[in-house]
Amino acid sequence: MKKYILSLLLLMAVLVLAACGSDEADSGGESGAEGVEEMTIKFSHVVAENTPKHQGALAMKEYIETESDGAIEVEIYPNSSLFGDQDEYQNLVSNNVQFIAPDLTKFVGNNPQFNVPALPFMFDNDEEAIAFWDGEKGQEILGSLESDGVLGLAMWPNGGKHITNNERPIDSPDDFQGLKFRTQGGQVLEAIYSALGAGSESIPFGELYTALDQGVVEGQENTFSNIESKKFDEVQEYMTIMNHTRVDYAVFTNTEFWESMNEETKEIVEAGLEVGTEVAREEATSLNEKALELIRERGLVEIIELTPEQIEEFRTELEPIYDEFEDEIGADVYEAAREAAGE
Repeated sequence: MKKYILSLLLLMAVLVLAACGSDEADSGGESGAEGVEEMTIKFSHVVAENTPKHQGALAMKEYIETESDGAIEVEIYPNSSLFGDQDEYQNLVSNNVQFIAPDLTKFVGNNPQFNVPALPFMFDNDEEAIAFWDGEKGQEILGSLESDGVLGLAMWPNGGKHITNNERPIDSPDDFQGLKFRTQGGQVLEAIYSALGAGSESIPFGELYTALDQGVVEGQENTFSNIESKKFDEVQEYMTIMNHTRVDYAVFTNTEFWESMNEETKEIVEAGLEVGTEVAREEATSLNEKALELIRERGLVEIIELTPEQIEEFRTELEPIYDEFEDEIGADVYEAAREAAGE
């Protein structure tokens, strides 16, 4: 009986080893989809989870991980939990993170043409902004950081910006006098607030709530989704719906990482980026609309809606900005932007 049991155990062991060998042969000794490299990709951004940017990143992650059969893992770090405004670009250059999606105006120090989203009242909606960045001139600007080892891949819109402040309702250019606002930084935004008699200061997005609460600045400009998700209405008293400038992001990658992937891997990552881009663009308008509803429901700020005549007064006041920066940004960029805007 002992010999019989021993023989049976040996037979079972042989069958198990044979099965394992067969499985290993079928997979070629690799896990995941055939030919796809195993890797971990890090995607860092500075905004909250209930924003177009994060939803696009989640869609990108889901596609890549599914299509690679788990060979590629995508780690997303929202809310400046990995890197913030001040250090995400340097860490992308160093390949410590493979994707970031910063506000385009953060790059005006590298190339003043990244000031396009700050041009006052240039684009009425997301579609016009997308048309510019998907066009020849927009793609040229996105590709202008390759000397740093950084490549711009796709524009993700966030929407038009609106004004909040703690001092008074704003419905005319004169109401800006003497106030200080947090902006994303850049020559054009500084010139806009200077023209309105106000000051501007660049403060990292992750520190903005505290800066507003402590009175470091009286106000800020942002999209509805950013205002709502970061609860800026808790520390502000007035919000003016203006749509005077924009927050537009783009997904940037490290060129060394991008060029190191084999064909099968890069194909999946590129397709994932396309899916993420589609979702981010779809979500931008709907999430901003929902965010405005939530801000209204919370009732923490007085909301000022400008009339067409009041908007025109701001347009006239800020029109000289275009002449001031035409040489720096380029008449050809202005022309491409106006064409995208249907002018």
